[in-house]
Amino acid sequence: MLNKFGPIFASAVFKCVAFLPLTFVQHIGKLCGWLVWILPGSYKRMAQANLQQAFPGSDRNLVRSAMLSVGQLFLEMPYWWVKRDSVLLNTKVHCHDWKPFEVALAKGKGVILLSPHAGCFELLGPIYSSRHQSTVLFRPPRMAWLQDWIIEMRSRKQLKMAPANVQGVRALVKTLLRGQTVGILPDQVPVKGEGVWAPFFGRPAYTMTLVNRLQKLSGATIFIMGARREPIGKGYTILYKEMTEPLPDDEVESATIINREMEEMIRQMPDQYLWGYNRYRQPKDKRPD
Repeated sequence: MLNKFGPIFASAVFKCVAFLPLTFVQHIGKLCGWLVWILPGSYKRMAQANLQQAFPGSDRNLVRSAMLSVGQLFLEMPYWWVKRDSVLLNTKVHCHDWKPFEVALAKGKGVILLSPHAGCFELLGPIYSSRHQSTVLFRPPRMAWLQDWIIEMRSRKQLKMAPANVQGVRALVKTLLRGQTVGILPDQVPVKGEGVWAPFFGRPAYTMTLVNRLQKLSGATIFIMGARREPIGKGYTILYKEMTEPLPDDEVESATIINREMEEMIRQMPDQYLWGYNRYRQPKDKRPD
């Protein structure tokens, strides 16, 4: 029954959110964030611990702002998953220059976009794919119907989703070899055997080696990218940095560089990172595909 009615119910809820004005959605999201801040919970405790690790001596205001940001992201996600109007999207998202991406793509070796879970990262796929064909890696949920629904909701004409498994990695490779773009969120903990331990805000974190392997295989240009949320009603700003040097062959050194780049992007919007994620946990065993 869940396989049949789950997608229908989820789609109905998301469409109701998307029907509302974005400013109203963000205000409601902020209210949800206040509840996360006021009520006790493991997410807030983890966020407080991780923020102290990253920014020793940070006060309660930063934790509170991070909780409000989580609430906004929670409501922005259905809003932007449902919206398919690229013109509307581009009026809300500001980028000072898209030319570096065009120059990199013109080399014919593809582009790798890396983003931390900061700001409204759900916007990056839709806004970038409104200009260039791309494939984004995502971690599939355990429920089959939910995975199919997520793929359907997040896909666009020029945006495809690739699950984080063998088939998904193959899709990324094919995309890069066609000279197109792939998107990855490298601050997730990969499964055992697919990462190395590298420092992240001064503490070892199990970090994926996939980015290193993809660049070595394709010669793709890497960009660090983020979508910073501006004050309510002011839209979002695209932040990016091109990595002009290829990643080193050593996987630990490569992962250390990637984590350092993630840190730099997060520092540009420290109140908008998902600090409640257990970034320092032990990796889980790989699930069968």
